[in-house]
Amino acid sequence: MKETAPAVHVVAGVIRDLRGRVLLTRRTAGRDLAGLWEFPGGKVDPGETPEQALARELHEELGILVESSEPLIAVPNVHRNKRIVLDVRRIVAWSGAASGRERQALAWAPLARLTSYPMPPADGPVAAALQQPDRYLITPEPDLEQGDAFLRGLKRALKAGVRRVQLRSHGLPADALRPIATEMRRLCRESGAELLVNAHIELARALGVGVHLRASQLMQCAKRPLPAKLLVAASCHDAIELERAEAIGVDFAVLGPVAQTPSHPDRSALGWNGFALLRERATIPIYALGGMVHEDMSVARTHGAQGIAAIRGLWTA
Repeated sequence: MKETAPAVHVVAGVIRDLRGRVLLTRRTAGRDLAGLWEFPGGKVDPGETPEQALARELHEELGILVESSEPLIAVPNVHRNKRIVLDVRRIVAWSGAASGRERQALAWAPLARLTSYPMPPADGPVAAALQQPDRYLITPEPDLEQGDAFLRGLKRALKAGVRRVQLRSHGLPADALRPIATEMRRLCRESGAELLVNAHIELARALGVGVHLRASQLMQCAKRPLPAKLLVAASCHDAIELERAEAIGVDFAVLGPVAQTPSHPDRSALGWNGFALLRERATIPIYALGGMVHEDMSVARTHGAQGIAAIRGLWTA
């Protein structure tokens, strides 16, 4: 199969009830991926806009009328040599009583339990987009002599809504990082944010926080280095690294650089098309990295990203 083969454009909707539960439908017998749970929708017909196609599909499948919707994420995916883009929209307003008009089973799933439902590969990143943070702050290198200023920067980022943070340090040993990492853990927990430390697996384990693996570390890992209750993330730059990340069970990855950055002038930029081609063969949440700022969130989501990862674009925002 050629990478440039046209992708089938599929739309799906995230429908929530008054209790915040999300509607899933089960693929019926005789269909590809039968028995799996998915966000309801279908193919975009020639001449239709995604909004029109989604309104038609949800009326045909569920008997509801869509009054308004907004973009959530568009996930490029290749499965069994079938190439699709799953274009997902949040249903903001709708009317009617949802029912399985095509004899499909329905389930209203609590948001926290979405991932307990077996899903097609393209739907997993949609669940992640609903459940997990859309911004991943990578801190500047900490200056331990100016620790108070560094922590003030973290507080500003947390106040701005960042809920996933990586303590990045390429030059300091774990013992030197422990005091500031401990204080960062406290600040993050107070804000309901997740903390990961870069590279130092044993420090992460001791503090009860996550670890972010460098690409070189990732390729040396035969298995996940921390238990499931602690996050494991990885830096990836190509298909081989993404495959390894999935194989060892990381919770998410960062992929880049999407754009050229001063910190990695020797690396060629992927561009958004390159990012999407790598995204379509992975099922884990993936943040776009490299020159990202908050204004890139929309374009990141249209190429299947969980969101953006950044140092300068999130630290100083």
